[in-house]
Amino acid sequence: METLAKVRPATVAIVGRPNVGKSALFNRLVGKRLAIVDDEPGVTRDRLYALVEWRNRTFSVIDTAGIDTDAISSDEMARQTRAQAEIAANDADVIVFVVDGKAGLSPLDDDVVHIMRKTRRPVVLCANKAESDRVKLQIPGEFARLGFGEPILVSALHGEGTGDLLDAIVEKLPDDILETVDDTELALAIVGRPNVGKSSLLNAMLGEDRSIVSDIPGTTRDAIDTLFQFHEHKIRLIDTAGVWRKTKHHGAIEYYASLRSLQAIARCDIAILVIDSMIGIRDQDRRMAGMVLEERKGLVIVANKWDLALQQDGDFSQNELIDVIHQEVPFASFAPVTFLSAMTGRRLGSLMPLVMKVRTNLDRRVTTPQLNAVIRDAVYAHPAPGHMGKPLRVYYAAHVTTHPHLFIFHVNDPDLVPSSYERFIENTIRANFDFEGVPLKLEFRARRDDDNGAIKE
Repeated sequence: METLAKVRPATVAIVGRPNVGKSALFNRLVGKRLAIVDDEPGVTRDRLYALVEWRNRTFSVIDTAGIDTDAISSDEMARQTRAQAEIAANDADVIVFVVDGKAGLSPLDDDVVHIMRKTRRPVVLCANKAESDRVKLQIPGEFARLGFGEPILVSALHGEGTGDLLDAIVEKLPDDILETVDDTELALAIVGRPNVGKSSLLNAMLGEDRSIVSDIPGTTRDAIDTLFQFHEHKIRLIDTAGVWRKTKHHGAIEYYASLRSLQAIARCDIAILVIDSMIGIRDQDRRMAGMVLEERKGLVIVANKWDLALQQDGDFSQNELIDVIHQEVPFASFAPVTFLSAMTGRRLGSLMPLVMKVRTNLDRRVTTPQLNAVIRDAVYAHPAPGHMGKPLRVYYAAHVTTHPHLFIFHVNDPDLVPSSYERFIENTIRANFDFEGVPLKLEFRARRDDDNGAIKE
């Protein structure tokens, strides 16, 4: 048996009471300092997660879910704040505790502090809204009693201090987590919103009740790995059904599910995104799909509870529904979709053939002559729009890595490649080679205009 070492990025959670600017800070960190991100249309902008690279370290940043302060009482707000802090304390490698430097300390801050003190996770104290000199002078003394050292002063609104914050985060990151895996083993992560049937699907795939099944979200608290054999293939199933048990903490449920799913996705080769056939795609489904693609993993979408959907309204075809699902997640329109019922076993046999096809596509390699012939024809038929009279010239293309896939294009000027033309090139590759279910990364690099072998119109 051959083994491989895989690196799992460390996780950084942003926590704090409502209205301190957690989401604004998250957007500032991953928007201005972002190294790994997709600009595909259709990815929701309020996603909870992004990979960030800073000082040669790559780590995941997760924003805790927002709390609707108008819809709940102050007691309920305090409970939700504590719930999110507990989740971060238990599952993150580093915690960024955000306070409002302008408003000062709040009793809700004390709730978070109490939880932070009980965990051994490293904490970076961040005082947001530190725009004025007066606020900057009063913050160190006011927050010193929290016991987390001198706060990092930032303004998420203006982007001030974010470099210092990222420096402090990197200093507290643990070493890269190396996980030894059998390279003949296929790791599948079952992800999705609460109560869509993830544990039921795991049990159906195994043919036995290896995971507790319930209609109450959160019955399975922790991720469960189970090995089974599919023909000659060894499969590792990673169940992410564990979500927050207290179902009234709706924001905490979504955050917890996202955090656990992120950890499972980082370990898997292919993610099985389970959605509810009777409900369709929701925002959290889009976030989950975005997480899978940012981690550059294979993706299969399973529309569960198909038997119930047929009883409700059978006047539609699966192809029509697949088109609807792809329209809801256009950035993942290459992902195969299957409809089944985990409870009754109806069409369960459609899943694993799709999974094995995606596995094949993860390792598919396109030869350099094949790739350049296809790109040459595409560029000739559809030249890229020029800029200021300067045309884009594509000289050479190569498929340099698989699993995950990376295509490198040598061009005269990478700035001449608009996102629309990059999507055209990707669609051309997909139309000529089978990459169903797997994300492709295209990288454009500068090369001298007088180089030989140019692929030009």
